[in-house]
Amino acid sequence: MRFALAIHGSRGDVEPVAAVGQELQRRGHEVRMAVPPNLVGFVESVGLPVVEYGPDSQELIDDDFVHNYWKMQPLRFVRAFSEYVSRGWQEMGATLKSQADGADLVLTGTIYQGVAVNVAEYYGIPLAALHFFPQRANGHLIPRVPAVLTRSAISAVWWWYWRMTKNADDTQRRELGLPPAVDSLSKRITGSGALEIQAYEHLCFPGLAAEWQGRWPFIGALTLQLPTATDSDVVSWIGRGDPPIYFGFGSMPVKSAAGTVAMISAACAELGERALICSGWADFGDIPESDDVKVVPLVNHGAVFPLCRAVVHHGGAGTTAAGLRAGVPTLILWVTSDQPIWAAQVSQLKVGHGHRFSSVSKKSLVSDLRRILAPSYTERARAIAREMTTPATSVAAAADLLEESVRMKPVNTMSEA
Repeated sequence: MRFALAIHGSRGDVEPVAAVGQELQRRGHEVRMAVPPNLVGFVESVGLPVVEYGPDSQELIDDDFVHNYWKMQPLRFVRAFSEYVSRGWQEMGATLKSQADGADLVLTGTIYQGVAVNVAEYYGIPLAALHFFPQRANGHLIPRVPAVLTRSAISAVWWWYWRMTKNADDTQRRELGLPPAVDSLSKRITGSGALEIQAYEHLCFPGLAAEWQGRWPFIGALTLQLPTATDSDVVSWIGRGDPPIYFGFGSMPVKSAAGTVAMISAACAELGERALICSGWADFGDIPESDDVKVVPLVNHGAVFPLCRAVVHHGGAGTTAAGLRAGVPTLILWVTSDQPIWAAQVSQLKVGHGHRFSSVSKKSLVSDLRRILAPSYTERARAIAREMTTPATSVAAAADLLEESVRMKPVNTMSEA
């Protein structure tokens, strides 16, 4: 079988798809990947053929719109949002059209799904998508909000997204010789019967699996579990004292690295805790190591998180899953996207807490850490960890579903003439 895997976003978006690509390749299938230019090297490093796909995702994450949209006047916000979510659409369409030529299936992620939908329809081949949080209508996405309001809000968001991307979508479809779409992207995908794999645990959203009744399969989080150059040094440092609290920022920008490290160090000192700080894509410069504070660029979450007392991070789906699998309490300091959703869920599960990163102070950090370090949070986190799907089981399930989708060869009916 031949699979075209097109994914945009941060490493947290790309790594799960690369994990699936590796498994498909291991099974003897042909895999072609397309990822943002800043992540081509990462995908090449795991042995998968790859081409550049769309704009640099770190530049999109660092874009002023992401961090200041809430300050904009309504009309300016609409224009800026439409430009932001359509950036690079036509170039990506051309790239994926080439990559998918001769493919049996197109697999995409959450971002720029419309590009992949149109290319799959053009070739008349199955479409599959990996979702890292619940995107289809449901009553369980937002805790303590009535189900009917949650469902309506999700539908409204998808309709609005369609209107914001309609010009780009229509242009791509016209170039492919397809008629204009007459409904939202969400309705087009669900109406076609496309495979939509839920790459997270159903237990994170109590009641969701029962509501969906098997329509969209849950497989658990996907990860490559890649070792890093710092792992052995980090493990050695951890072993020289009490288990530390992990602090990580993923792909999220940090405005003041020195100030952030100082705040973390002061908060942990007040609590008598050690701090392991992972800078991610942020530039933390040269910060001296001590017995109580260590700063590194990257770590293998699967190897290091179980050695920590708690984990504090931005709330990416993959990092959240790694913390849950490790059985340690979580504090999510979210910035954007689906991160507040995961902050709400760890709170609902009583394994952690969360709020916006921009509102954090030393005082609030001390209070939040003291809260999640209570024995009840640790006990609950360990109980949840025992119910989590293993990475090997998750990736095997994803590959099985994709192979079955190709065998079934559903008729693509995403548009109306």
